[in-house]
Amino acid sequence: MELLDSILTGLRNTSAPEAVSVVTGLLYSILAVRRTRWCWVAGGISSGILVVLAWHAKLPMQACLQAYYVGMAVYGFWHWSQDEGAAKAVTTWPLRAHLISWGAIVALSVLTSRYLASETQAAWPLLDSLTTWGSLLATWLTAQVKLENWLYWIVFDAISVFLFVAQGLMFVALLMLLYLVIASIGFVSWSRSRRAVAPSS
Repeated sequence: MELLDSILTGLRNTSAPEAVSVVTGLLYSILAVRRTRWCWVAGGISSGILVVLAWHAKLPMQACLQAYYVGMAVYGFWHWSQDEGAAKAVTTWPLRAHLISWGAIVALSVLTSRYLASETQAAWPLLDSLTTWGSLLATWLTAQVKLENWLYWIVFDAISVFLFVAQGLMFVALLMLLYLVIASIGFVSWSRSRRAVAPSS
């Protein structure tokens, strides 16, 4: 009950920018599942607002991550516009690429968390770093229409829920929770699309 009361209080205290960020963020995820380029416009707006919110919440790596999302929104819109009128084909990434990427994510997270812990007032240095580096990869995989992007989002959105609840951004935490659901739906939807195009692969 205490957690529920805390969440309800946080929702009542939600600012207008945070609410706009949540709505446009949800729109991004829904449109991404449908593989329409307009998801990147909604995502860019949401992330632009979250840059400021995360910085004020003492989550510097999250703020940097959101700034990266803004840049990726521009790239994603351009890349998905190359075949205007047709949804991009869903492809996968080889296991070796995933293993190398995870090694890099862990190594970078350890390095940046040590810096944040000693040089800043970051609230959760390691988790903040881990979600940032992991989400950088997940965003790139989304732009490249790789199926596994949704699995990455499930993991890092779950961690983000904890981070934002701990820092009092309940509406953003709710957004991350909804992202978890949408990411699961996205994985199923993209998997079906891939099997329909290449049933033997």
